[in-house]
Amino acid sequence: MRILIISLWLLTALPPPCLSQVCSRQPYKCGGLPQLYYPFWGQTRPPYCGGGHQFNLTCYASNRTSISMRSQEFEVVDIDTQAHTMTMVPLEYDVCSPDFDFSLSPLFWYASTVINVTVFYDCPSEAVVSSLNNFTCGSENNHTHDGVYYLGREDELLQQNLELGKCRRRKQVPVDENAPSPDGGGVNSLYAALQMGFQVKYVVSEECMTCLATHGVCGRIHHHFICSEPHHQSLTGSVVGSILICITFWRLLTLFKSSRWQEILWLRTNKRNQDIEAFLKSHGTLTLKRYKFSELKKLTNSFKFKLGKGGFGVVYKGMLPNGCPAAIKILNPSKGNNEEFINEVASISKTSHINVVTLVGFCSEGHRKALIYEFMSNGSLDKFIRDNNKPQTAPWLSWSKLYEIAIGIAKGLEYLHKGCNTRILHLDIKPHNILLDENFCPKISDFGLSKLCPKKESIISISNARGTIGYIAPEVLNRNFGGISYKSDVYSYGMMLLEIVGGRKKNENTEASQSSSEYFPDWIYRRLEEGTTHHEEVATEENGIIRRMTMVGLWCIQAMPSDRPTMNRVLDMLEGNINTIGMPPKPVMSSPVGSVIESASTVS
Repeated sequence: MRILIISLWLLTALPPPCLSQVCSRQPYKCGGLPQLYYPFWGQTRPPYCGGGHQFNLTCYASNRTSISMRSQEFEVVDIDTQAHTMTMVPLEYDVCSPDFDFSLSPLFWYASTVINVTVFYDCPSEAVVSSLNNFTCGSENNHTHDGVYYLGREDELLQQNLELGKCRRRKQVPVDENAPSPDGGGVNSLYAALQMGFQVKYVVSEECMTCLATHGVCGRIHHHFICSEPHHQSLTGSVVGSILICITFWRLLTLFKSSRWQEILWLRTNKRNQDIEAFLKSHGTLTLKRYKFSELKKLTNSFKFKLGKGGFGVVYKGMLPNGCPAAIKILNPSKGNNEEFINEVASISKTSHINVVTLVGFCSEGHRKALIYEFMSNGSLDKFIRDNNKPQTAPWLSWSKLYEIAIGIAKGLEYLHKGCNTRILHLDIKPHNILLDENFCPKISDFGLSKLCPKKESIISISNARGTIGYIAPEVLNRNFGGISYKSDVYSYGMMLLEIVGGRKKNENTEASQSSSEYFPDWIYRRLEEGTTHHEEVATEENGIIRRMTMVGLWCIQAMPSDRPTMNRVLDMLEGNINTIGMPPKPVMSSPVGSVIESASTVS
């Protein structure tokens, strides 16, 4: 049986034979662009040779290349594969069209050479300070849509001219800093600057960067990155390679059957267990109740009632000897979950806050490890955001209750960042990891990916990206955005706020539910600038809550960490005067919510 398992593992571990053969021989070729390999694909280059659907290139008339970004098509006029930059020109654009949108696909963001021209629509006459920047979009329903555009950061423009805040809509147009300035030249000058194109940067995963650096061939199969050795055309090389694989395979089988292999496995497992025991003693966690695995079996009635299942294990409901209910998470027996076990105990044992879940005990018995938490009767927040997740017996939470939950989570995060002796970065804030007690008081949970950071240090180092795509901060995926810090949690918190607002609105709004192809931040920002974030069926006070949560969320998801507020400032914005928040700039990078990164050590 063991031999069969290893045989199957080796077979599935080998990369597809066509990956190195096809992907190394078939670059994307079109017009004057260089021959392109990973992450790009298109024409005769198959999808599995690329880095996902967003890198699909199309060769059209006159040997020109186009790429689709959300709802907009762009011509690709240049690509620098060393710097990971691309120069694009929009194929069709009309500042008067409500559909024009220059937001980028995930894994792309504007280069530092791009500046924004903000276009304001339906503005009061007091907002117009330069007649050369005025334009008229024509009439619709006997109403003329007058507009005005300005060069510069939107928040700075709003501070300089408060009347701009009364404009009904606004959009941003990216132009290159070296293009002729459109400021003061009329709308045709804006078009001319846009026709010069602008530069964007794209992300190549660190796994594939390493693969390519060793002359490997990178691809993507079933949403997983695959690295394959370069294909060698000679028959001799193929035969030699096959022989080496067979020899390695036979040696592994022989080693596995030997007692030495069993000894190696025992020594490694024993060493990890010794390390965990040393950690538990050094952190003083023995003050927590330590349970035997046989005791957990009794507490859970032989693991009868399952609360949920995640990448690290299964959570069961149990009853402690004192009569209190508990949530008992049984970790999967793997090396990664040893790290999660240590992270959870190291982090939560240092905390004591009403908005952070309480760890009441643990089990460490060989490869069997478990964490025992206080029981949260209302489960996780995600069940109350989207209609398809909400239990039929669960009540809808009012906007005022959701607002209280948002404030509670912010207080919990602010405590983790500043209230503990050691700063704790959670690095996986999302609705699934927010638990609600019987009074719907939120508590931050699941510290398996967390990192401890001395207060005097603001930047941490991690070997691999961690978190959940859609909530994960850009700098965690790519260091070009800056260092990983507590601002990474701020980004995740902001995405969660937008998920609360966007999720509920998509349940209640037919137009929103049909726009699943539009990403949350862009969809919400569009509604904010159009002044349609409110709900006609709720009170004015609750509409104010919706707008406030939207604005705070958008401030939190700014691409550069330095542009995001601290959690202390977030609390000020949530609880203070809404007029002091200011209109947030449009996010320049966003990603779909909910795609899960498998673990702390594996990112797909």
